[in-house]
Amino acid sequence: MIKATYNDKQLAVDILADAFKENKSVNYIVKQDAKKDKRIRDLMAYSYDVCYFSGDIFFNDDKTAVALVSYPDKQKMTLKRIFLDLGLVFKTIGLTRAMKALNRESSIKKNSPTKEIYYLWFIGVSQENQGKRKGTQLLKELIEHSETLNRKVYLETSTLRNLQWYKKFGFRVFKELDLGYTLYMFTRDIP
Repeated sequence: MIKATYNDKQLAVDILADAFKENKSVNYIVKQDAKKDKRIRDLMAYSYDVCYFSGDIFFNDDKTAVALVSYPDKQKMTLKRIFLDLGLVFKTIGLTRAMKALNRESSIKKNSPTKEIYYLWFIGVSQENQGKRKGTQLLKELIEHSETLNRKVYLETSTLRNLQWYKKFGFRVFKELDLGYTLYMFTRDIP
């Protein structure tokens, strides 16, 4: 597992935007118009920046899979974060959808733990490398990393085919949110 640098942002955005272009949860947030693909890229760039400054970003060894990890307890409201959040609203979500996005985030926060956690925000594999165990290997290494930090892993998914995959690694669903689609909230305890 390789820790990303800021110079890796474009590659990470490329991988994640491609991997999440049909994701229900991402498309719930992103304004659906002719600029949808660009808006998804903007969402991934925003997420990269947030994790770069208050989390971790990891690639697998050949940089065909990437994960964005956030530590909510380390996030601070700074001027930079305010500008990032405003950019997210104007470039990605759109003003008319901002309340919808805020309500979604509020539902997630209300059901998420407040302790120190290892929040796996995004994990994605480049299209041409899917099905080659690249994501599986990266997830194993992320779990090991979370254990060295003594933090429980949390994540959400709306992708049904991922449910069994996460369960295979010891994750369990602790909440299902109905947002017009089902968002499955997972946790994995520290052994």
